[in-house]
Amino acid sequence: MPTFKLNGQEIPFEQGDTIIRAAWKAGIEIPHYCWHPGLSIAANCRMCLVHIKSGRQMAMPILKYDEKKKKYVPDTKPKLQPACQLHAQEDMEVDSVSEVVKEAQSHVQEFLLLNHPVDCPICDQAGECKLQDYYLEHQADFKRKRTEPVHKPKGVRFGPTIVYDAERCIMCTRCIRVCDELVGDPVLDMRERGNRNEIVLAPGRELDHDYTLMTEHVCPVGALTSKDFRFKARVWFLKSAPGVCTGCATGCNTHVDFDPRYGKVYRLRPRDNADVNQFWMCDQGMLTYQATHERRVTTPVIGRGEDAEKVLMDDVHDEVVARLEKVERGSLAVMLSAQQASEDNFVLATLAKALGTDRFYLGEKPVGDWTGDDILKHADPNPNRAGALGVAESVLGLASLPGAAQLAQDVESGAVKSVLALGPFAGADVSALEHLEDVIVLTDGEGPLADVASVLVPITSWAEMFGTFRNAKGMDQSFVRAVPAAADVEPAWKTLVAIGRELGEDLGLARTGEVRAAMGTGASTAAESAAPAPAE
Repeated sequence: MPTFKLNGQEIPFEQGDTIIRAAWKAGIEIPHYCWHPGLSIAANCRMCLVHIKSGRQMAMPILKYDEKKKKYVPDTKPKLQPACQLHAQEDMEVDSVSEVVKEAQSHVQEFLLLNHPVDCPICDQAGECKLQDYYLEHQADFKRKRTEPVHKPKGVRFGPTIVYDAERCIMCTRCIRVCDELVGDPVLDMRERGNRNEIVLAPGRELDHDYTLMTEHVCPVGALTSKDFRFKARVWFLKSAPGVCTGCATGCNTHVDFDPRYGKVYRLRPRDNADVNQFWMCDQGMLTYQATHERRVTTPVIGRGEDAEKVLMDDVHDEVVARLEKVERGSLAVMLSAQQASEDNFVLATLAKALGTDRFYLGEKPVGDWTGDDILKHADPNPNRAGALGVAESVLGLASLPGAAQLAQDVESGAVKSVLALGPFAGADVSALEHLEDVIVLTDGEGPLADVASVLVPITSWAEMFGTFRNAKGMDQSFVRAVPAAADVEPAWKTLVAIGRELGEDLGLARTGEVRAAMGTGASTAAESAAPAPAE
């Protein structure tokens, strides 16, 4: 592979790579605002200027103050070039840390901050703002401007999800390029010139496509803010864990941002993976974190309606064991879930097989108003259909599984008299299950199956466990625990292992790694699937 030198270090590059992209791949950041690895080159911020020391040198005429003559005299200095626009060439020598480069970066930074409001204490971008970071690194000096700054519109509603502050905007045009190039919806544009510039909506339009939160995510400053996250948390209090989106079968890689003080997830951000989602996520996917705290099932319940009784976890385990001991094996239906982790499905299928049942079904989130697209959104709104079907094939020898509609028919015909189900969703009307005495449901949230359960067993959500999803491409992707679960609530597979032990079926599984080894999956770890840090 060809290489060039950046500050004396050999940097490999592929044909067509620019200097900044090759450096980014090597884990080296050249300061920038407008460049993003997933968008076209704008080269308008001029923060990534570098000195090309090899080849024919270009000089720029300047006036330099001569102390002896006490006046400005003609002189020259190296002409710097934008690293985002200049293609890497073999044996090229590039300097991004010389005094000349640092001086240029300082001047660019000062220029960008001439009219920028110093409102960091109330800005949601504080703590992850490139203006803050680069000010300390490349300027760190007082503002010299003494005149009134140019004032622009603030708190402008761009649409249902985004608020715009024109005074904070540095006109990097990333948001415009996301709409134009990723989404194909040119709803944003720039008007006026110089320090009068601002981002505007197309006449009669709102920013309302399915990737509006990406326009906020790529903003390197605090000009665009998400209504969902706005004023809810300070980023320096948040920790991050690698996750996998549960919104659909694409399986976008995510950063799960949570506050460890409260055990609460506050947002999801896309985690780079060139084979899955590149640098992006859809709005619906970025908001799936809300389900980790809303409509949750955290308390065991025995009975239905007025007879429903909240009990302790030990009591519900005993109840499940007692009911499973007396059910007729041939009439017991077991429902795997396209929403739950492969580990949960694997242990459920393994236990059910040991108990001697041969009736298996697949629960799924119905399509409803969900629609796929040609960008990221898959037509299937379930994150682990492939994983559940993979378990069915490997453990049960079944190439496919019937759905909830077939289960309802089997209940009405009398073939099924008891149900052991995983997850909140069935995929079809399961009101027929209300007439069964034994409907045991292990779920992390409310849903159709929880509504008809006679025994409700809470389990952890994806944010509270280590697990694996298999996406529509057949890729097994692991995620890690971000926040602690409610007291005594365990992952479904652990709960089922404990129940199996009480039933005399010791599965010999105690850790996630042991379950994965028994599954024989090649699930990539979060670290292995992570790409270089996003350029934001």
